[in-house]
Amino acid sequence: MLISFSVQNFGSIKDEVTLSFDATNSKDLEEYYIINVTPKIRLLKLGLIFGANASGKTTILKALDFLSKMIFDPLKSKNEKLDFEPFLFDKDTPKQPTIFKIEFVGEDNIKYLYEITFSQEAIHHEILYFYNPNKAIVFERQTNLEKQFSSIRFGSKIKISKVQKEVLEANTLWNTPTLTGYLKTNIESKELQIIEDWFSGYLCPLVKPNSGLVDFITEGLSKEFIDKKFLLELLSKADFKINDIKIESPEPERVVIEGKTHVFDDEVGSVSFQHQVNNTERYSLNFDQESLGTQRYFQFAGLLASVIQHPTLLLIDELESSLHPDLLEHFLLTFLANAKRSQLLVTTHYRELLMKREILREDAIWFTEKQANGATDLYSLSDFDSSVVRNTSSFYNAYKTGKLGATPNLGNYYLNTGDEEEE
Repeated sequence: MLISFSVQNFGSIKDEVTLSFDATNSKDLEEYYIINVTPKIRLLKLGLIFGANASGKTTILKALDFLSKMIFDPLKSKNEKLDFEPFLFDKDTPKQPTIFKIEFVGEDNIKYLYEITFSQEAIHHEILYFYNPNKAIVFERQTNLEKQFSSIRFGSKIKISKVQKEVLEANTLWNTPTLTGYLKTNIESKELQIIEDWFSGYLCPLVKPNSGLVDFITEGLSKEFIDKKFLLELLSKADFKINDIKIESPEPERVVIEGKTHVFDDEVGSVSFQHQVNNTERYSLNFDQESLGTQRYFQFAGLLASVIQHPTLLLIDELESSLHPDLLEHFLLTFLANAKRSQLLVTTHYRELLMKREILREDAIWFTEKQANGATDLYSLSDFDSSVVRNTSSFYNAYKTGKLGATPNLGNYYLNTGDEEEE
């Protein structure tokens, strides 16, 4: 589970900003929002990021997604460059490295802290700590930028042979993370495997407004990774009048190569929905015949079924896209009421959600704001004192009137069209 994530010099982010799932001492909605990992670790299930367009909301999610891609979709050659931009509205930051710090709890319920410093050309430095119970080093990696070679040292509590360390160094290119090198080897390391499992199994790819999730949901249903009965219940509670989902598997392709028949059956089947009308009549529509709202919520309901059934950190950009406000609220409430060890981090423009004070915790609400120098600032609603947000005040009114910042600074509506008569 994610505890916190810090970003510096990445995209619109110049100085370090930190998003935290560490819960405050508030008892508000504790039954729904809090994951009690250990007596000392209380984590939130939900993080909501509000802010104006181009304020940096999506950049936070992209940074987490980029970190995962560095590990699992690595560069193939040491001459390739990492595909990102540092903060560009400054003469110094393009020449300075980018820094990510991520603190999380692994499957062993132990806290880990991973820091990585990198540029487009190379990974400069990495260090991984674990707390068992005291803070100790798992490994530290340094890169000699002139020789384009990385050296790795392990902490005194980590059991690894000299030969294994040398193999790991040989497989860790100067522009790829150490975990990428680990994935290429047969080295046995409990700590590195737990970290790899967290990034590959717990952290999900970023879901964008245009992300197509049909194949993922269909495959999940086919392989029973997503429970069909559970998904139908989610759709039923959202009042879509869908009482069955049918998946038609395509005929496998058979190709004769050098006299031998090869069967290719990797294609994902098509999906259709059975609707019940007037409590008796039933009609079937394929996915493309459904409304955009139904298509979107089927995909989100599939995601919801997956994250409720399997511990996951799900990232969604612009959650409200193609969803009715009631469905958006229903999605969040269903997640909060049913998820046990999953977390959800989303961005949204839907400020009216802030009216629902009875379902929101202050420490779950975040804002991004573009500063005068063009850099993104990130802060939590819980950072404000009671003079700005009182227990009886409206989050929505405070946000709409600008007390919380993170709103666009708009000019008047009139444009110089050149049609005015000259005096």
